[in-house]
Amino acid sequence: MLLEELVHRCKNGERNAQELLYRQYASVLYGICLKYSRNKTEAEDNLHDSFMTIFEKIGQYKSKGSFEGWIKRITVNTVLQKYRRNEYLSVVNENTPEEVTLESSYTDIGLQSLLGYIQELPNKYRTTFNLYVLDGYSHKEISQLLGTSVGTSKSNLARARMLLKEKIESKISQSIIGLVIVIGNCL
Repeated sequence: MLLEELVHRCKNGERNAQELLYRQYASVLYGICLKYSRNKTEAEDNLHDSFMTIFEKIGQYKSKGSFEGWIKRITVNTVLQKYRRNEYLSVVNENTPEEVTLESSYTDIGLQSLLGYIQELPNKYRTTFNLYVLDGYSHKEISQLLGTSVGTSKSNLARARMLLKEKIESKISQSIIGLVIVIGNCL
């Protein structure tokens, strides 16, 4: 079935078309939800809420531009609205700390470990980090999405990077200590 026909049938409220649309896009949108969630259960809840919003607003889609881009935007906005309602994203009014960058020597950290570290960040830091680094939003756009100032966005990003750097450095230190112990036992 063509996407255009599938969307049209969803606009008419056909349940089997909604199921097909869900099956086609659930994995893509789940990945987005996972980026903004603390764990898999929360990501699943966010995915469900996103699809409810998509089906509720599908009549607004005018077949202009990418449908996938449209549903991705709805997913991000749905998750962010949920966090704003639940006050997960409290405002931090502090001076922006010094910019922290992740060194290239950290490339040995596995992707799963890095994603795990990102998920462990406090909500406001994780959300800002994901929007800026992974999704390419500007600080101005992030401040508008989250209802904060540009300075808060910059501060939250810097703090997220700092926390990630600390976690990665700790992991590397633990790996080095483990390697030294193994080598010492072999001697």
